[in-house]
Amino acid sequence: MRGMAPSSLARRALSLLGFTAASNWSMRRWPAAVACVCLVLLAGCSNGTGSPATHWQYTALGDSLAVGVLDSQGGYVKRYENYITTDTGVTVSLTNLGVNGAHSGDLLKSLQDDPNYRSHVSSSQVVTWDIGGDDLLHAINLFRHNQCGGADNQDCLRLAVTSFMPNWDAIVQQILALRDKNQTIIRTMDIYNPFVAKLMVDGTFSAVEPYLDLENQHIAASAKANGIPMAQVHLAFNGPNGDLDPVAKGLITVDGVHPNDQGHKVIADAFRAWGYAPLK
Repeated sequence: MRGMAPSSLARRALSLLGFTAASNWSMRRWPAAVACVCLVLLAGCSNGTGSPATHWQYTALGDSLAVGVLDSQGGYVKRYENYITTDTGVTVSLTNLGVNGAHSGDLLKSLQDDPNYRSHVSSSQVVTWDIGGDDLLHAINLFRHNQCGGADNQDCLRLAVTSFMPNWDAIVQQILALRDKNQTIIRTMDIYNPFVAKLMVDGTFSAVEPYLDLENQHIAASAKANGIPMAQVHLAFNGPNGDLDPVAKGLITVDGVHPNDQGHKVIADAFRAWGYAPLK
């Protein structure tokens, strides 16, 4: 947090609260300033009397990453919840609806048909989600065992991506339909590749990585089009060219797939860096 400067939107709100551009944005003052900004900017967070609310509902959606599998502190979701409280002073009630092994189609169906999902999202001031890793995971395993289909053994990879894209778009629209974006902190993330070293060894990296790139490009374009801040997890885990191995970087746990404690911290830090303003 040291050295973090407020966004232009935050600066305008801070000026209304008496903070000037010359203010000292130190670790001591910044959390209190952020709390003021969030309580001003997050429209609709009132207790019915016109006073700002000091309690937010947070609903997390996604797959095993949201669940926090094999992480000692509850994964990036729990860390992000703690960051919200630390940085804003607002108390947070977390509902984690992450599901191990969930594909994009599973999350979409839950948002469309499950009253529990719809109720929690519609009543939350904070919504985050990750999805899509498991869409490709099964296809990658089939490809590596020469069971993917097609003359080039890549049919299942193509199918995974072409199915993911419309599912992702529909997920975004469901979330935005359930919750007013002007009253909600909505955040998402792209997808990392845990298998770089393995794919390099068996010579399949150059065939697989373009499909992950297509998914991530779609996520990034969708997030930009809808004004949703996106944590660049692929960049943090795999580097600018996608060819860095996150296992070697110390970000993957013993199963070779999921982030370890440090990996989840990296993800949570990427969410935190976006601040806490609602969408515009």
